[in-house]
This record gives sequence, structure tokens and C-alpha cells, in this order.
Amino acid sequence: MRMTDDLGEDVPLTGVPERIVSMVPSLTEAVAVSAPGTLVGITDYCTHPELDLPRIGGSKYPKVDRIFDLKPDLVLANAEESRPDDVERLRANGIPVWVMAAAATVPAALASLRRLLTQGLELDEPDWLVRAEDLWRETPPVRATAIVPVWRKPWVVLGRDTFGGDVLRRLGVALTYADHEDRYPRPSLDELRAQFETGAAELLVLPDEPYLFTDEDGPEAFPGVPYVLVSGRFLTWYGPSLVEAHEATAAALSARLPALP
Repeated sequence: MRMTDDLGEDVPLTGVPERIVSMVPSLTEAVAVSAPGTLVGITDYCTHPELDLPRIGGSKYPKVDRIFDLKPDLVLANAEESRPDDVERLRANGIPVWVMAAAATVPAALASLRRLLTQGLELDEPDWLVRAEDLWRETPPVRATAIVPVWRKPWVVLGRDTFGGDVLRRLGVALTYADHEDRYPRPSLDELRAQFETGAAELLVLPDEPYLFTDEDGPEAFPGVPYVLVSGRFLTWYGPSLVEAHEATAAALSARLPALP
């Protein structure tokens, strides 16, 4: 059966996929929960759930020859993480690849997952997906404006049209760099500190992935700035974790957010 992925590219499936390789940790979780037993290969960074499966290397630099050896009938990729050259090499060797778009919002990510799971894998709509849509439907008033680093040396922060930014916005936190021309701006440390000094930023949100920020990173780089540590998985993964993420991330933020009037 012929389908198209999020980018409009053909995914020439010959039947319901039974051997799936995932190059995206969050898609690994979604498939493992929704279609157990179909995954035959995952990345080194696929940590949830714990799976005893062959590893294919990193998300950005997978070992493509190892994927060939696994003989998948479908490979899952992501437009933001997966290199086009790797995707094209797989397709050139007759392996269907489904590339998920880099979703800018939670609803967009869930809609994409619904299409993959119900059309691509011919599954019934998962209960977790319906629950996640209900939890993340609303966008409450802004209670704080935050800077959210995802890397340091150099500093990289969340900017416009990012999934993580939308997660926070749906919990009452806006991004200082939400209108920046880049999705992942690279401001200097001096510029970041100045945002707090001028009041353009009120809160520092530090996830534990992709860079492992800790209690030392906030006070050391931003002395005196209010900060909160959050799960990077809950901030950036789209899939079953979104159900738990809503309550857990809201709880982490609550101590630093002013009460609603």
C-alpha cells in the first residue's frame, strides 16, 4: 500500500509493518507502547521504555549498514533529527521510510502520531493519544516568561515554533525568544543575562536533555535568577510520555509561577 509521510514523500509499504526500526526516541516509545513486538532496532538514546533490542547508533548518526542487516519493512525518522542523506540511502535500497515533521505544537505532533499509528500501522486509536489530546488542549494565560537553554558551550535556547516551547506555553510559560527568527537561537551568555536584568525574562527553565543541566548550571551561570529543573523527556518527547508530562512539568513549574488572579 502506498502512503505519504509528513513531508509528502512516498512510503511504499507492502503490508502492515511487522519489522520496524526507529531512529527517534519518542517514536520508539510510541510504537513500543502501541504496537509491542514490532520494533527490531532502536537508537542508543531510546531509553523509554527499556527494550532489549539491537542498537543502531545515534539519532543523528545512525549506523545505516546495521539497519540494512535488520531487514526492516519500515524505518521511522524525524525531519529535525535524521539526516536527509541517511533517509535517501535507506530509500535507495528499497526500505520504506516514514519521516515525521518537526512539529511546532503539541496538537500537531499528536495528529502526526495518529496518522502514523492508525494509517501507517493500521492500529486502533491508542487510549494514551486521546488522553494526551484532552490534557494539552487548552492554552492558559501567561504566568511567566522564560529562557530555556537546551545546550551550553555554546548556549542554545528554545526559540520560535518549537515543540518544547508549545509544551511550556500550554502550562502558562511563554518564551523570551518566541519571536526570534531562529528556532534555536545561540545568544551569548551576556545577552542571556541581560534579558533577566531588563525583565524580558523572569524564569530559567533547565531540562536534563539533550544537555544534562543540573542545580549547578543555574546559579553558576545566572546568579540570583529563579530557575527550575524539568525533565527533558517530558519537555521534548511526543508520545505516551505526554500524559505523565502534563502533571509532572506543571508541578515542577508551580513553585516558581505566580498564582493566577
